[in-house]
Amino acid sequence: MQPDFTLGIEEEYLLVDRDSFDLTEAPPELMSACQTDLEDQVSPEFLQCQIEVGTRVCASIAEAREDLKHLRSCVSRHAAKHNLAPIAVSCHPFADWKDQPHTEKDRYNALEHALGGVARRMLICGMHVHVGIEEQALRTDLMPQLSYFLPHLLALSSSSPFWQGDDTRLASYRLTIFDNLPRTGLPPNFDSWSEYERTAGTLIDLGIIEDTSKIWWDLRPSHKFPTLETRIMDVQPRLEHTLALAALIQALTRMLCRLRERNQRWRTYDRFLIAENRWRAQRYGTTEGLIDFGDRSIKPFATLLDELTGLLSEDAEALEIQSELAALRGIVRDGTSAARQRRVHAEAAEAGAAPGPAVVKHLIEEFHADL
Repeated sequence: MQPDFTLGIEEEYLLVDRDSFDLTEAPPELMSACQTDLEDQVSPEFLQCQIEVGTRVCASIAEAREDLKHLRSCVSRHAAKHNLAPIAVSCHPFADWKDQPHTEKDRYNALEHALGGVARRMLICGMHVHVGIEEQALRTDLMPQLSYFLPHLLALSSSSPFWQGDDTRLASYRLTIFDNLPRTGLPPNFDSWSEYERTAGTLIDLGIIEDTSKIWWDLRPSHKFPTLETRIMDVQPRLEHTLALAALIQALTRMLCRLRERNQRWRTYDRFLIAENRWRAQRYGTTEGLIDFGDRSIKPFATLLDELTGLLSEDAEALEIQSELAALRGIVRDGTSAARQRRVHAEAAEAGAAPGPAVVKHLIEEFHADL
């Protein structure tokens, strides 16, 4: 029997001043008001300028849309009372990480102690998508197959071209920061759930980590939920782009399960090769294409996406997500957030305006565009 492919989406936001566009620490009153309305669906993050939200378990993309729209609207409404605005972007265009204090909380104090200076640079935001897979063995079986598509998801999601005011020439600079942490990157391939438990259990038994929530691979079995959690993506300024990416992950998971039912599977490629595509996605986003390992060529991303959505047509129909997958073509056509930010930056500079604040203003507008 197939899983239900339920969804959960987590997003991290940065809080900015509506006048200066600088990062601003979340006032205690803001967090308290959000938690009164949203309860456990909102929480502080590692840095005081961050806030995290998470949907409930959603049976469909339509349900996830309503929940995430409610979460974004609530955070925005309470932030506005303090002349603040949330932005859903993986790196602030000009903020300095050295100026950002971390949240005073036992968990975050312990994290800073364990990671040292690496933790302080974590002025980055991501999005995580959970797909419900009740069977443990199926989770480990799907991981190496789904890993093939992680670079595609990173390319489409890229939203962090700037770091401390500089154009990094990368589409996702966030990943260069996150990869400094231990236990990150592409997940290992496991032959069974018991092998995964033995491997993670080695670090737990030695007291290096308390549980698997401290394993931060691009794709992992969730510590809290019976899900596969995709973590490679930059967070999306626009709500509809978040949903399009979540729909793609849901469809890919269903497609791999469908192949399994027919005694087929997606070929598992060496992590070395997938890592090369991961780097291409990190560097170029969707502009330079990815390697198609089947025919040993570099294909334009638009071609890869057309082929992929063709493979997923049956799954898109079953999940009723045709419009969300169609929206991915718009991202490739009009540019990822990284490309859109660069356009705004260039136009502001040409007009003699301050480019950094112009980009943040653009990000505030995109956050609210779909609400």
